[in-house]
Amino acid sequence: GQRAVEVNVVRVFTDGAGQFGNLLGIVDGSAVPDSDRQAVAAEVGYSETVFVDDFGAGRLRIYTPTIELPFAGHPTVGTAWWLRRSGYDVRQLVVPAGTLQVTTEGDVTRVRARVEWAPCFAWHQVGSPTEVEAADPATYPAGHHYVWAWIDETAGTVRSRMFARAMGIVEDQATGAAAIGFTGVQERSLEIIQGKGSRIMTTWDGDGWATVGGLVVAEPSSAVSW
Repeated sequence: GQRAVEVNVVRVFTDGAGQFGNLLGIVDGSAVPDSDRQAVAAEVGYSETVFVDDFGAGRLRIYTPTIELPFAGHPTVGTAWWLRRSGYDVRQLVVPAGTLQVTTEGDVTRVRARVEWAPCFAWHQVGSPTEVEAADPATYPAGHHYVWAWIDETAGTVRSRMFARAMGIVEDQATGAAAIGFTGVQERSLEIIQGKGSRIMTTWDGDGWATVGGLVVAEPSSAVSW
């Protein structure tokens, strides 16, 4: 018979007005056995769904509609914010890739991760933010493609979009792991405007470490059956 589970929903990397961002589903891991998690993530249909296996310790696993990820940015930032809002004093998260330190500065939630935990992206620099906005996802083949241009190189502001059809994501609205990886490539702190207007802030900490952070807002929860 069918089973149902509640999906808590947040939007991660919004702008200052709470607009844009990337939807994330957060599920109590005890409600879904490992063997069913991929099916639940596909049913939820967001670029990622998180299953929290230990709320107090911040232990979780991350699924796209098609695969499990050892690390991702928007799911960890979103889950850190949601756990804190739910009353847990979360100083770290534990994902298959390793342990992430969590910090909160005002309304900004950040996680600190190794640059090499990010997937391998193809970085496509184009001439202007307008060219980024005109990019056609269909022209980019399998793999993870990050199309970007400087808005202001001196200030470290970037316009970007990310396409990853093989992961079941035609276009991702805000990709924290890509922001971490790109911060490692540039070796500098950045502010990234991705997709339709999501905002992602990074710091370069050196020695292969970077942080990624932003604003998160809650959405009404939903339920899925499988």
